[in-house]
This record gives sequence, C-alpha cells and structure tokens, in this order.
Amino acid sequence: MKILLVGSGGREHSLAWALAASENCNALYCAPGNAGIESCAECVDIGVEEIDALVGFAKEKSIDLVVVGPEGPLVAGLADALKAENIDVFGPDAKAAQLEGSKGFMKDLCAKYDIPTAAYGRFTDLEAATKFINEQPGNVVVKADGLAAGKGVIICDSKEEAIKAAEEMLSGEAFGAAGAEVVIEEFMDGEELSYFALADGKTILPLTSAQDHKRVFDGDAGPNTGGMGAYSPAHLMSAELEEKIIHRIIEPTVKAMAAEGCPFTGVLYAGLMIVDGEPKLIEYNVRFGDPECQPMMMRLQGDLLEILQAGAQGRLEELSGKVTWSEKTALCVVMAAKGYPGSYAKNTPINNLDLTMEVKDVTVFHAGTAHDENGQLVSVGGRVLGVTALGVTIAEAQRRAYMAVDMIDWSEGFCRRDIGWRALEAEKAA
Repeated sequence: MKILLVGSGGREHSLAWALAASENCNALYCAPGNAGIESCAECVDIGVEEIDALVGFAKEKSIDLVVVGPEGPLVAGLADALKAENIDVFGPDAKAAQLEGSKGFMKDLCAKYDIPTAAYGRFTDLEAATKFINEQPGNVVVKADGLAAGKGVIICDSKEEAIKAAEEMLSGEAFGAAGAEVVIEEFMDGEELSYFALADGKTILPLTSAQDHKRVFDGDAGPNTGGMGAYSPAHLMSAELEEKIIHRIIEPTVKAMAAEGCPFTGVLYAGLMIVDGEPKLIEYNVRFGDPECQPMMMRLQGDLLEILQAGAQGRLEELSGKVTWSEKTALCVVMAAKGYPGSYAKNTPINNLDLTMEVKDVTVFHAGTAHDENGQLVSVGGRVLGVTALGVTIAEAQRRAYMAVDMIDWSEGFCRRDIGWRALEAEKAA
C-alpha cells in the first residue's frame, strides 16, 4: 500500500514510525514532515492546509490511504475533498470535525444527548458573558469556540480574570477569529485523563488512556501549552472507569453524531475530568493527541496501518479483540524552545541525539525540527522533541526518558522535570 500522512509534529513522527513498520506499507509519504520523519518516510513540501495540492498529490501517486494528523485540515474539509475523489482517508469530514472545531457545537451535542459534561453558556457579547460569569457560584473556565492550537482555554482563579479573558477573546486580541464566540463553563475539580477510541461511523474500537501535562512548568504552574509531556496508560484508569467512559460518553457520542447526520470516522480523543470517580467530558479532539500519541504508539501491539485502514473503510468490527497494548508504561518528555508558549528563538542547533540510542527502550520523536543548509539539526518550532521511553513501571519509564533528555545538547531548550508525577505519587501511596 501507498500511504500519505499529513502533518509535521511529534504525533506525525510517531504515526510515521508505526506505519512504516507495517509489512503492508510499500511507500510512505509525509506532507510536509520534519527532520525526524525523513528517516521513515519521504517528505513532500506541501502544507497541511493546502487541500487541493494534497488531493492532487494523492491522485498523482495513487495513494491507497491518507492519514490526517492535525485538526486544522480536517475542520477545513480535507477528508471531504479526498472522499470526493474516492481516496480512502482516516479522519472525519468537516461536519463531524466540528466536535473539535467548535466547542459550542460539542457542548450543545452533550446537552441534547445527555452526555455528562460541565454546565456552560455560549456568548458572542461581552455584557452577557460578564453577567453569566458573575452569576456563577464558583470559578469558571473560558474557552475560545474555535481552534487555537491547544491554547484557547483559560482556567480562571477569579471572576475578574474570567471577564478579562472573555474580553480579550471576544475582541479578537487573544485568538483572532477562533475567539469570536466563547464558551464559559463551570470549573470541575478533579483529575484529568485522556481516553482514545476509533470510530467508523457506527462501530467503536476502544484504544487506551493517557495523561497529558498542559501547564508549561513543573508542579502544573504557568500558562497552558499544547502539552509538555504525557504517559500511557493513565494511573487512575480501571476496568470500571473505562466501562463508564465507553458507555456514558464514547458510545452515546457516536450514536448522536450519526443521528445528527454527521457520522464520525476517525479518532475520538476524549479529554475527561474524573470527579469523585465519575467521568465528565471536558472536550473532544478529532485526532490523536500530541504528545499522547507518542507513548501510545510505543505501547501499541498490532499493525497500525491495518487498524487505520479498517477505520477508514467502515470495518472496525473485524478488529474486535485484536488490538492489544503493552502492559508496560510509556512516558514522553517534550523538549521545547525557551520562551514557549510565548515567543522563542528558531534555528537553534541541536546535537547528540544519536547518544540517546544508548538508553534502552527510548525513541526520540521530532516535532519542530529541520536541517539547515549545512545539514545541522535545528529547532523550528515551540515544541521540538518528544523523548519517549518504555518501562515496566512509571518510575522506570521516567528515569529512562530523563536519562536520554540529559544526553541531548541543546542550550536553547527546556523541559518539565516532573512528567508522570501524579502516577508516581499514586504508586508510592499504593
């Protein structure tokens, strides 16, 4: 089979790594890719939003399956354009991608179909938003309705902060058009986890769990980012909790989307808050998480190409019971450019990545990397590397990941030093 993977981040590198391992993968292209993806795929200079060019390339190369990594092109209709040319694509069409593309759409769906989530309101007017905030008994979370690269969520510690966040979003200052409408919802006090399942419009295939670390600094301090690290499986996941997530949240969502005339095909990534042992939906993403995908791919036992193709072709029921996961824990530490998620320097040199191969069960996935004219590996993004390790325990996976991090010579990079801290605390308390 010939595969086209769309994207250029750490998620896409881990997907390319897993797809290339399939015995059915004869050719793997990635548009636009990065310096790490070059080792397992042929990178093509087409941007993720260049829909006509991506469809043209897929036709020219007789691509058998297109796997779309990021949410932007899905919301923009890439899957629709590929399906119009009878090209199999893993990922939802534009209508179904609203689950991530519009937080208001998602919340309204939850309300209509009784899917447990936080109480909320939708606003385009600051005066109405301010009134709603002031009426709430506790603190609130203010969210840009549209796509904001994982940063359009402000957890507010006071009503004044919430009003300021709403004002900055609605004015267009904070997130441009993505903030033209805001969703304001009650603050849920609990512990977050991510749960992933595939859907083909009618059937779901449960995958596994992970826990992300959104705040930029140790101890969950500082602003939200796209994710500073993750591990899988999440320490608080149990068979009982997984059953609740599947039956109360994932299955009702797939049925609801079909009932609304927009059947969902692709990855359902549920961001969840566990409150007193009960799961509530924070948000949906319509693609694999970044950085959650990296540890997930390290744990996957099975042929990713076969799995994604079955999803794209509506054959997930054939895979029931066939997708398994390593019982080991995988942990990913994101190395980011100093200054991220604010402004940061680009084209800074990175050395000694080859030394990390000496650490057992470690893979370094590239996110924001390129080669300069001299062949030097340089940083070109905010999140740049995902140092990912497997271990029998969370402690072993963490130790291996940080051992590899400390071998990398990148003076302009930084990372959190406490990825997996909640799981480690739970392990010690057990």
